[in-house]
Amino acid sequence: MNSFTTPWGEFDLARFPEDPRDPLRAWDAADEYLLRHLHGSDGEPTGLPEPAGTVAVVGDRWGALVTALARHRPVQITDSFLTQEATRANLARNGLAADSVRLLSTRDTPPDRIDVLLIRVPKSLALLEDQLHRLAPRLHEGTLVVGTGRVTEIHTSTLKLFERLVGPTRTSLAVKKARLIFCTPDPGIQRPANPWPHRYALPDGIGVISGRTVTNHAGTFCAERLDIGTRFFLPRLPRHAEPERIVDLGCGNGVVGTAAALANPRAEVLFIDESYQAVASAEATFRENAGPGTTAEFQVGDGLAAVPPQSVDLVLNNPPFHSHQATTDTTAWRMFTGSRRALRPGGELWVIGNRHLGYHVKLRRLFGNCEVVASDPKFVILRAVKR
Repeated sequence: MNSFTTPWGEFDLARFPEDPRDPLRAWDAADEYLLRHLHGSDGEPTGLPEPAGTVAVVGDRWGALVTALARHRPVQITDSFLTQEATRANLARNGLAADSVRLLSTRDTPPDRIDVLLIRVPKSLALLEDQLHRLAPRLHEGTLVVGTGRVTEIHTSTLKLFERLVGPTRTSLAVKKARLIFCTPDPGIQRPANPWPHRYALPDGIGVISGRTVTNHAGTFCAERLDIGTRFFLPRLPRHAEPERIVDLGCGNGVVGTAAALANPRAEVLFIDESYQAVASAEATFRENAGPGTTAEFQVGDGLAAVPPQSVDLVLNNPPFHSHQATTDTTAWRMFTGSRRALRPGGELWVIGNRHLGYHVKLRRLFGNCEVVASDPKFVILRAVKR
């Protein structure tokens, strides 16, 4: 936890889940720059009006922005379950009422009218495109629109997207490697149709799911095409015939869990991801491809935290090794420990990962065993059994 100094006071903030050993803060220079601008202390002629009306904050990564702006009762719009949990925790630790911020996901209907739109530019340009399509009709001529991000996150394509979907756009000077985007809504703008969700057919040679069509909402991992790691994993998934409970952990577009359901129609598959866009994609993919009588659940959550202990037979996992701009194995470790807790004795965790990540060391430490199922020069498939 660290103290975040803003024009509206100091706030103790932490990421979620909170880890005292984590040196990363719950905010950065882009958040600071945006708040100084809204306060009018950066020299720009415009700032946050009083009263502000409906303030919508998109992509606030750990709730730093909405916590600082809680007096304006903002609406937070995020694709991340962990962001929502961080926001709740940060409001509580600063003595702010839980209802001072309205939490919406990127799948929820936005407010009818938005008077101030603040956007933390996401890593995914597709997610930004989808959100601007959804939000632009809620803006009016007087809406204050400000984006923020690090200079490495704001590209010409980012600015063109604002220009094409919202209105005239300019940027600020860079301060501490952060930049602001100023956009003036044009009510008469002619927007193209929203291209999301995107659907594509899977290639041949990847097992039972070959040739099937997958649905990808914006921001989902590998939304344009099947990634090479999953392509390696799919034809090598375990084949069981008996009834079992399977978890597609970090499900993305659900292609792995759907393949498992096709291979074993007697299985019950639980799709879990912390991304609302991903879980919506997984559900669409499963519904289109699953055979009659197959059952599935879809859960947005913090890994396996909400899954009862010893209730799962098989976990299939392609863990991420990036959290925003940080390269870390923290998420993978939490997925592995959660899997061990959720698995029944004799249950199995199957992991696909880059060879250099060394997941076998962690799995042997946690499970007491780890077997290499298959490998190539880039990827390795590992199997650990709960004893």
